[in-house]
Amino acid sequence: MSRSKAAIANPAMVSGGRSLKRRLQDNWQLYMMLLIPVVLTIIYKYIPMYGIQIAFRDYKASRGMFGSEWVGLEWFERFFTAPTCGRMIRNTLLLSLFSLLWSFPIPIILALMLNQLRFQRFKRATQTVLYAPHFISTMVICGMIRIFLSPSGGLINLIAGTSIDFLTESSAFRTIYIASGIWQDAGWGIIVYMATLANVDTSLYEAAKVDGASMFQRILHIDIPELRSIMVLNLIMSAGSLMNVGFEKVWLLQTDLNKATSDVIAVYVYQQGIENAKYSYSTAVGLFNTAVNIILLIAVNKIAGKISEDTSFV
Repeated sequence: MSRSKAAIANPAMVSGGRSLKRRLQDNWQLYMMLLIPVVLTIIYKYIPMYGIQIAFRDYKASRGMFGSEWVGLEWFERFFTAPTCGRMIRNTLLLSLFSLLWSFPIPIILALMLNQLRFQRFKRATQTVLYAPHFISTMVICGMIRIFLSPSGGLINLIAGTSIDFLTESSAFRTIYIASGIWQDAGWGIIVYMATLANVDTSLYEAAKVDGASMFQRILHIDIPELRSIMVLNLIMSAGSLMNVGFEKVWLLQTDLNKATSDVIAVYVYQQGIENAKYSYSTAVGLFNTAVNIILLIAVNKIAGKISEDTSFV
């Protein structure tokens, strides 16, 4: 069928083509601005994915990509048969799950509490105090943690009247990691929730007060339903990076005595790829980690689509 006959048979195609052309003509400046991040994403995110094949080759820098021998799944088999493989996967999952379990609701609770404050100066001062730790570098945070937990003169030991070296205790590592993460990022995480609550019609609160609703009832029936969509979206994004435990903090807080709980995949990839120059092996391990993240992201998105009323997650 010729193009003219197809257009006659399907008038919607013609109107759709004209509307698209009209939108491009009317908003070409916006599309040009959009072109910049799209090109940058392609260059820095998609083109480097060509190097994933290193995970299936015995890569030698002197031979180049195509000169290196193709070994298939050899590196994946070596990883799954490594004596520490099970421990690393377990530690990564547990550290991520516990972090999500404790860290996810804290910003929501803080946002709901701050939204009830009516003294604007105190509200802004509180927000600033909560935001501040986010801007401290991870290295400085880890230095502060080591000082606070020092067995000789550390703040925690002075308060408790003990001299325990917490960083050498495997059982304490996850608590230290999660608690410091909450302190550092919880304040920053409330921004999106506060912005959402700022759009709530104040007449709803006034009507609820007239009807005799308590503060808790207003939060339960007005604030939480308003936050539901952004909560689900943040949960999906968090699940998509579940296996990406923060490498820097784990690396800086890890000791030989706490490796039973601090030995995670991200640190292992760094050790094998950078320290031992096993590029193919580390790429294979990193690719496995990414594949698990993608599967988790898709699964959580499907689950959220079934339980959420918002069709954005279907």
